[in-house]
Amino acid sequence: MAEFMEADNAEAIITRIEHKSRKIESLLKQHKPVEALKTALEGSPPNTKDERCKSANWIVVHRAIMAIKDVDSLFSYLDPEYYDILMKYLYRGLSTGDRPTCDQCLRIHEKLTERAGLGCILRSLADTVNIV
Repeated sequence: MAEFMEADNAEAIITRIEHKSRKIESLLKQHKPVEALKTALEGSPPNTKDERCKSANWIVVHRAIMAIKDVDSLFSYLDPEYYDILMKYLYRGLSTGDRPTCDQCLRIHEKLTERAGLGCILRSLADTVNIV
C-alpha cells in the first residue's frame, strides 16, 4: 500500500516539476535567469525517494544554473534561503563529470562559498534527509 501511495505522489510531483519547467523557460525567454533559478529551487528537493522525480527536478535546476551568465551579481539578487539547496545542486552538477556543467558549478560554488561561508558546504554535505 505504501508503494502505491509513493507512486501516486511521484506522479503529482512530476506534474509540478513539469509546470515549474514551463515557468522557468518563460522566465529565461524574458532574460530573467535569477528568477528562473529561484523558481527552480523552490520546493526542492522533491519530498520523495523516487529517483525519477529527483532526476526530473535536477534537469530543471540544471537548466536554470546553466543560464546564469553573471555569476558575480547572482548573489545580489538570490535570497540566502536558497543558498544551502543551491549548494546541494552544485555538488550534483559536479558529480555529472560534464565539463560545461562542472565549470559553471565551480564558478557558482566559489561565489556562493564567499557569500555563505563554509557552513553552507557543511550543511549541504551533512544533510542526509533532503537528498537532491
